[in-house]
Amino acid sequence: MNVIKFPAREDWPKIVERPHLDVSELNQTVSTVLNDIRLRGDEAVKEYEQKFDHVNLSNLAVSEKEMEEAESLVCDELKEAIRLAHHNIKIFHESQRFTGKKVETQPGVTCWQKAVAIEKVGLYIPGGTAPLFSTVLMLATPARIAGCSEIVLCTPPSRDGKVNPAILMAARVAGVSKIFKIGGVQAIGAMAYGTESVPKVYKIFGPGNQYVMAAKQQVSLHEVAIDMPAGPSEVCVVADDTCNVEFVAADLLSQAEHGIDSQVFLITTSNKVIDEVQKAVDRQLEQLPRKEIAQKTLENSTLVLVNDLQEAIDLTNAYAPEHLILQTENYMELAEQVINAGSVFLGQYACESAGDYASGTNHTLPTHGYATTYSGVNLDSYQRKVTFQHLTEEGVRNIGHAVELMAEAEQLDAHKNAMSVRIRSIDN
Repeated sequence: MNVIKFPAREDWPKIVERPHLDVSELNQTVSTVLNDIRLRGDEAVKEYEQKFDHVNLSNLAVSEKEMEEAESLVCDELKEAIRLAHHNIKIFHESQRFTGKKVETQPGVTCWQKAVAIEKVGLYIPGGTAPLFSTVLMLATPARIAGCSEIVLCTPPSRDGKVNPAILMAARVAGVSKIFKIGGVQAIGAMAYGTESVPKVYKIFGPGNQYVMAAKQQVSLHEVAIDMPAGPSEVCVVADDTCNVEFVAADLLSQAEHGIDSQVFLITTSNKVIDEVQKAVDRQLEQLPRKEIAQKTLENSTLVLVNDLQEAIDLTNAYAPEHLILQTENYMELAEQVINAGSVFLGQYACESAGDYASGTNHTLPTHGYATTYSGVNLDSYQRKVTFQHLTEEGVRNIGHAVELMAEAEQLDAHKNAMSVRIRSIDN
């Protein structure tokens, strides 16, 4: 773990910088696969499933029989945990419903908005080193609340051609319409272009590796919208002398086990905390089944000692982390100063894992510094706002001449005339 003590502010950009990878070759590979799927549909998808996921599929869709079998394989305790998480996610996202308000901007001029669901959405659920069934709940639950009429899910199958049972169970609980056994770039291509089996969608959501992310960005140029650009997952913990070092270490390790490219960042005002956290990390690391992954991540982790908590929060805002944990005595005061973060966890007991699974907030969040401009997935992600306006004769009298003057000043005479003919009609 890399320790940096009292860095000067001019050095902060280098400290918070994420790795930049040469993806030119990767992008070419992705482009080739996407073009092939666009041209050959299911046939190409099946070939790439054989090549990349090492499975020979006769049918891409998950059958009802497979759904029933999966439900029987998930233990009752896990089913209840999935239902609890779904309940909390549903409550939180239902609270985000938009109610349009009619506003009279001038007498006779009324404007308002209404939220309209995106009709067809595609969800990508990774299944590589960890089957992320929790992401099914995070993506499908708000889609269902928003009123999306078709929710398509793609996830890679195992070599026996089956999907992880917990993923299927979560999909049933959350109300997914159709599920397909497709992974990687081929899944993104299938949902973006549509194939004989997979419907074309209007927006694609979900995390994935570099290939999946590149595929999402490429198809977003011409075919579909995507939730957000994304990179490796990351956490930043801000801690002072009052923190529980065992909790801090556990939070760092929970992020580190995601993958070797994950980002782990600790900012503290206490040199003692740095020493004790490192010792706690070493102790806890030995107990982890994914020790090797976490260990490689920690080699690139950063622990920063700063002068005070104001400096700590300023550095955090410069970093713009996906997950921000505030383990300080005055965490509510610091929370008010958070500008750039995907999701914030307050106090000793609010671990990232709570938000990842069952507190109710969404865990699909901006990474790689995109928290400066993007929100995490929420109900608005699945909706559009349609604007309405209504003018009466009184409204035309109140704003008509201003419209004429502005259109004329922009040398758009047809625009001016569209209002002028109405004014003349009323005057006559």
